[in-house]
Amino acid sequence: MFQLAKKRVGFKTLGCRLNQFETDAMASKFVAMGYDVVEDSKDTDVFVVNTCTVTNQSDQKSRYAVNHALKNGHSGMLIITGCMANHHKEALETQYPNAYVVDNENKSAIPQLVQAHFNKEIVPANTAQGGVFNYAPASETFHTRSMIKIQDGCDNFCTFCIIPKVRGRATSRSVEAVLENIREVVGFGYKEVVITGVNISRYEHEGVKFSGLLAKILELPLDFRVRISSIEPDSFDEEFFALLKHPKMTPHLHLCLQSASESILLQMRRMYTYRSYKEIIERLRDINPQFNITTDIIVGFPGETEDDFKASLDAVDQIGFGHVHTFKYSKRDNTRAARMTDVVPEKVKSERSQQLRKKAAEAKRSYRQQFIGSEQTVLVEKIDKRGFAHGYGEYYVPVQFKADEVKKNGLYKVKLIGLTDSKEEPVLMGQLSE
Repeated sequence: MFQLAKKRVGFKTLGCRLNQFETDAMASKFVAMGYDVVEDSKDTDVFVVNTCTVTNQSDQKSRYAVNHALKNGHSGMLIITGCMANHHKEALETQYPNAYVVDNENKSAIPQLVQAHFNKEIVPANTAQGGVFNYAPASETFHTRSMIKIQDGCDNFCTFCIIPKVRGRATSRSVEAVLENIREVVGFGYKEVVITGVNISRYEHEGVKFSGLLAKILELPLDFRVRISSIEPDSFDEEFFALLKHPKMTPHLHLCLQSASESILLQMRRMYTYRSYKEIIERLRDINPQFNITTDIIVGFPGETEDDFKASLDAVDQIGFGHVHTFKYSKRDNTRAARMTDVVPEKVKSERSQQLRKKAAEAKRSYRQQFIGSEQTVLVEKIDKRGFAHGYGEYYVPVQFKADEVKKNGLYKVKLIGLTDSKEEPVLMGQLSE
């Protein structure tokens, strides 16, 4: 009997792990609805661009993703969502009149919107009924790790940041909804969950704060490990440090710094000092001397002097970051920093960025070098054509090893024997432990 081909939906995701979670959840929903899901726009009936707007470069990359699809002949349903859809909704609707522009609040309803479209029940994109937590647990995703969204929005209003305006005020998911999400994805076979949100350290629901939620997650009688995604260094308590010793916790935090200059942190309206940041690092390294700290640093913030920049440069050596995500300051309309007048020239920002990236690459290699001769438990993400498995150990450093009888999404003990020569992304080489 003749059977109609499945409709294909493609995704392009930019930006943070929260966007990745939301894409995974949508993709899983589409699979359940009978669609084929891919990670590009080629030969798709629907293409969803989940955008980022944290910097001007993010806007450019998001627009490029849309234009690239159209240039390559995508003629199906085009959906633009994510933070750029909130920040530049009218401009996007004008530039792409045939696209649906769906804001973050209604992103979770995109599968229903698509179904209505193909059923000829056409409704404006802004009438889709979603909700920032209305995502079903993702059984099939683009990732080996399962992202768990616990929180959305932010109340900090850092002077450089547009996120509170495009994600809204801070709101937290219920404890039981988070725990049930984890139960389900572990039941699907995931071995690692990643706790994510916009400002997860400010989680609070019916009196339960972040540490309380984390304790309940770790108490679940299931076999999985926990990783925390990007977190602000401004609201840690003693319970949190104690929980980091739990055997299910991975020894890695992406702890946002932004600048090591006290005066720049003040102008950024960050909720901590560099001194307090270093004290957190000392506590983490007391727990585990090899604890992996990765971070974000902005260069060229208005008023940043050579001494301010040098403080950030020195911090890379002082702390020994496992990775530094370097941003050149990007002016965002409707932020306080956009009105600051002591602008750092673009050429200077580029020079500082290059210096910081070089210093960060040296620190990354030094950090990873120390693991040679030790053993890590690696979660396999893919197996290449040469027969090598690629994945991440508990310290969130990339590892590759010969993949005889190894399966994707499996956890394997691997002895680390060397480091590749790549300056930008040195990978630990290993062999299966006996």
